[in-house]
Amino acid sequence: MSTKHTIPSDEDLTAFIDGELTAEETARIEAIVKEDESVAERLEFLARASLPFEKAFAPLLSEAPREKLEAMLAAIPVREGARSASAPGVTRRRFLGALAASLVAGIAIDRAVIGIGSGSLPKDENSEWRAVVADYISLYTAETLAGAVPGRQDQAAQLAGLDEKLGLSLSPEAVSLPGVDFKRALLLQYDGKALAQIAYLDPETGPMALCIVKSDAGPKAPDLENRKGMNVVYWSSATHAFMLIGHAAADRMTTIAGGVRGRLAV
Repeated sequence: MSTKHTIPSDEDLTAFIDGELTAEETARIEAIVKEDESVAERLEFLARASLPFEKAFAPLLSEAPREKLEAMLAAIPVREGARSASAPGVTRRRFLGALAASLVAGIAIDRAVIGIGSGSLPKDENSEWRAVVADYISLYTAETLAGAVPGRQDQAAQLAGLDEKLGLSLSPEAVSLPGVDFKRALLLQYDGKALAQIAYLDPETGPMALCIVKSDAGPKAPDLENRKGMNVVYWSSATHAFMLIGHAAADRMTTIAGGVRGRLAV
């Protein structure tokens, strides 16, 4: 008969992953993970869900009161008994990401912001990467993507940086969305795989993004789901998985996704 235990929060599990807990706390969570399959699955998911927040919010960080933020970071106490010498570096990445998010979204500075929201998720790989992206995009506001729309040449140069990693040939025309402004293309990473994020700003509903990863799961027809209050249209080809995420109505998202899907078909 199993003993009753308190379910660790995402913050506790993230600190466990980063090696920031004392030996006693570490042993407690290790025991819970062995006993509770749901906690073990959550821990595995959080360990895999690592995206470069600092890179995505770099323009905002460069304009932030850097000295003040650095002073705040330096004031964070280091827990006694931390297991990993690399933990401060990881904490720095996560902390700066949360700070950047707070600057544009007005949210509290909290490590949990970087983690995954409450509620269980399906275990299949494609569902997991969509969950991570949704958490990430939910931090964006119109201010995150403010500024002039890049010219075609600049767009092509940004997209070219994605092609080699993804094995695609993306053009500004192929990824253009009707009535929505192209803002930037980023090469991110999820679970060791290259993840392309093409960010847009819809004048009516705000941030929107087309994201692509390599996938061998096989072709799948478009489907619709809702994550973090946003509509997600997702599909896959023989070699890649795609998702279009945004705050626009489901029927509009489906129409936009249908157009870009046709242009990206090989």
